[in-house]
Amino acid sequence: MDTDILEIEGLRFVKAVSAEQLDMITSRLADRINQDYAGREVVFLVVLNGAFMFASDLLKKIEGVHTVCFIKVSTYSGMQSSGEYKEVIGLTQELKDRDVVIIEDIVDSGFTMKEMLERLKEQDARSVEVCTLAFKPDNFKGDYEVKYKGLNMGAEFIVGYGLDFEQKGRNLKEIYKKI
Repeated sequence: MDTDILEIEGLRFVKAVSAEQLDMITSRLADRINQDYAGREVVFLVVLNGAFMFASDLLKKIEGVHTVCFIKVSTYSGMQSSGEYKEVIGLTQELKDRDVVIIEDIVDSGFTMKEMLERLKEQDARSVEVCTLAFKPDNFKGDYEVKYKGLNMGAEFIVGYGLDFEQKGRNLKEIYKKI
């Protein structure tokens, strides 16, 4: 699909970020991660479902041999955060004394990541950093740093490139915002 406007479940969305821009974003983030972790093995913790496309493209640009594992959490219902953190697929990798980079699709209010970081502290990782495709600084209420930010977004709801509305739109190669 190559269009500037699309409709999902009766809502209209306009293209906000092209596939080419997404490629540049993943390259820039990979370059920073490669520099920061040169010569070190990293555990990349990919948050499903939304981060799968971003993580796939990003990890192809990461140098060296690393561990990749997945976790699935749920905090959203439709376009709103439920305010309730639920681990659907839990962590299976040992993180003690390891460097961890969490790959997330979007950090909005920061609630989900705050809960995840608190749970990861119990694992005694050497370091834990957050890498997100999209960051919403106006909505962010967290008291932690998001070290690797792909792009800053406003408050608008976005879909595509792994992000969904009612489980639809994840397959789109661009990002669209609600109009």
